Amino acid sequence: MTEKTFSDLGRVEAIAKLYEGTPYKPFSSRWFETSGKSVIGSHSRTFIEGMDFDLIYFPLKHLGYKCVVAVTGELYAEMSHPRTMDVRLGISSKLDFKHIKEIWEGVVTAAKEHGYSQVSLDLLPSPNGLTISISSTGETSLLMAKRRPAAKSMDLICISGNLGAAYMGFQVLEREKREFEKSGDAKAQPKLDDYKNLIGAYLKPQINPQIIGQLEETEIMPSYGYLVTRGLADAVRRLVRDSGLGAKIYVDKLPFAGKTFELGKEMNIDPISAALNGGEDYRLLFTIPIGKHDRFRHDFQTFDIIGHMAKPEVEAVVVTPEGVELPVKAQGWKNE
Repeated sequence: MTEKTFSDLGRVEAIAKLYEGTPYKPFSSRWFETSGKSVIGSHSRTFIEGMDFDLIYFPLKHLGYKCVVAVTGELYAEMSHPRTMDVRLGISSKLDFKHIKEIWEGVVTAAKEHGYSQVSLDLLPSPNGLTISISSTGETSLLMAKRRPAAKSMDLICISGNLGAAYMGFQVLEREKREFEKSGDAKAQPKLDDYKNLIGAYLKPQINPQIIGQLEETEIMPSYGYLVTRGLADAVRRLVRDSGLGAKIYVDKLPFAGKTFELGKEMNIDPISAALNGGEDYRLLFTIPIGKHDRFRHDFQTFDIIGHMAKPEVEAVVVTPEGVELPVKAQGWKNE
C-alpha cells in the first residue's frame, strides 16, 4: 500500500488521520474542570532544527517524545499534574506525512505516559526546516501549593539522576556525524555501541511520571523545584536567586552514568564541567527540608543528595573533595 503524502491528504485530513488510534480528539477545545481549589500553571518551549536538534541522527519518534518531556518536566518541577497540551509543527518541504506521523507517535507516547487528558495539534508550513512548539498546562491543588515550605539553610539539594550524560552522548553523535561527512561513504556505520546509555540520555530522556504523586503521598514537599536543562550550574544559580539563600554543591556527590569518565578522557572533556554546564539532562532538582532526610532517603532512592542550602553570604559554590569552595558560574548569567 502506497504511503499517503501531504498532497494526497491536505492539512485537515492529515491532522485527523494522525489522531487515529490515540486517546485524544482533533480540533477539540483545550480545557479542564477544577473544583475551584486548584492552581493552574503552564509552560511552553519551541525546538528549532539546527539549534535544538539535528535530523541527521535524531530519530523522529524520539524527538517528539523528548519535546513533550521538556515541558512536562517543568510542570513536575512546580509540583503540577499534567492536564492539557498544545502542539504546533512547522513543517518544511523535505518532510512528508510519514515523517510527521513518526514525530506525532512520539508525542502521543509521552502524553499518555505522563497522563495528559487532552492534546491539540496544528500543522504549519516552515521555510527553514522543522520547528516544534509545545505548550502544556498542569494543575496543583491549592492545599498542596500552600503547604510548600519556605527554604531554609541546610535544606537538602537533591537531583533525580545522572548529570552530564546527555551532553556526553551528544558529543559522541556529533563526532560520528563529522566522521560520516568526512568519509563520504553513504554505507558507513557510526560507532555508537560503547556509549548507548549516554546517547540514550540525550535522544530520549526519561522522567518518572509518578514523581508528584509519590511526593504528595509521602507528604514530602519541596520548597523549590527546577528542571535541569541548561546544566546544573544554571539551576543552582536560579535556586539562589529565587530563595535568597546560598547553596553548596559537593563535587564528590554528583552522580555520573557509567563510562562518562572513560568517554571524557577519550574526547578530552571534563565530566564535571559537562554536569555543571552541559545541559539537556532533563533532571529534576528539588530542595527538601532537612527534617525529611531519612524519609526521603528511604522512599526516593533514585535521587542523589548533592548539597544543601546555606546562608545568603555563601552565594552559589561548588565544593571540591579537598574542601575548596569555588563560585558557580553559568552561561547566560553575569559573573562578577
